[in-house]
Amino acid sequence: MKPKIAISVGDLNGVGIEIALKSHETISKICTPIYCINNTMLAQAAKLLDVTLPQDLELFEVEGEFTIEPGVVSKESGLYSYDSFMTAIKLCETKEADAVVTMPIHKEAWKLADLHFVGHTDLLRKYFNKEAIMMLGCPEMFVALFTEHMPLREVPSHIKADKITTFLLDLHKSIGDKEVAVLGLNPHAGDNGVLGDEEREIELAIADVNKQIGKELFHGCIVPDIAFTPSFRKNFNYYVAMYHDQGLAPLKALYFDESVNISLNLPIIRTSVDHGTAFDIAYKNQAKTLSYLNGIKSALSFINN
Repeated sequence: MKPKIAISVGDLNGVGIEIALKSHETISKICTPIYCINNTMLAQAAKLLDVTLPQDLELFEVEGEFTIEPGVVSKESGLYSYDSFMTAIKLCETKEADAVVTMPIHKEAWKLADLHFVGHTDLLRKYFNKEAIMMLGCPEMFVALFTEHMPLREVPSHIKADKITTFLLDLHKSIGDKEVAVLGLNPHAGDNGVLGDEEREIELAIADVNKQIGKELFHGCIVPDIAFTPSFRKNFNYYVAMYHDQGLAPLKALYFDESVNISLNLPIIRTSVDHGTAFDIAYKNQAKTLSYLNGIKSALSFINN
């Protein structure tokens, strides 16, 4: 029996459904995808894309109908993407699926739908009451984010040794005995306090975690502007970034098409494409599928482990 993967279709005004349909034949060879969408909405999307739906599509009904408007932010598409995601989660909880793979949602559309989450990971964290870890990347480089979708001005107040210790221990439980480079917050990793003292908190956490696990697996604080150079990446392909753009700007510069988003430290397996809704090319048959295919393969690797 092939593993079953629940596919959350994302914002139907974006590229997610195009990517799913383009990739169906390929992924069906390695898993059984269950698309969380109803026939009416799927038929509407197929008509806009001018494609014939495969005969072997397995759907799980998500109620609701609205008119798809390519490239438009709307509360209706935001609510449907939320309902599709929640359906996929519940399929995993009831063991009807082995993992969830998500297409991109639009945060503003969720806000218009009165959904008070800043994204998939935030919802998962609150739904399961677990400190979900957002890790993005591909086999060449993975970046786990200590803080995620928050204003930059708020990040320094979160750099506390106890919080970082918990984060690193949870990360270790999720990825095993990997060598991990932990970035400093400030330029030059603070220059011994000259450019900021948050690094002292990070260093305390690293020392504590390495002592608890009995191995020197976490290294830092690493100066951020050298951490992603070719010579440094020869020694590390796992990183912890203190804030969103610190880790994701270099990751996307290097591996934009192939990287995936993985939610760690949860009772279910969830992976995702590492890109947005791409409203500018929605329903133009231009969307690339590599990140989605890698997301499926990443989910399967967790299932098999």
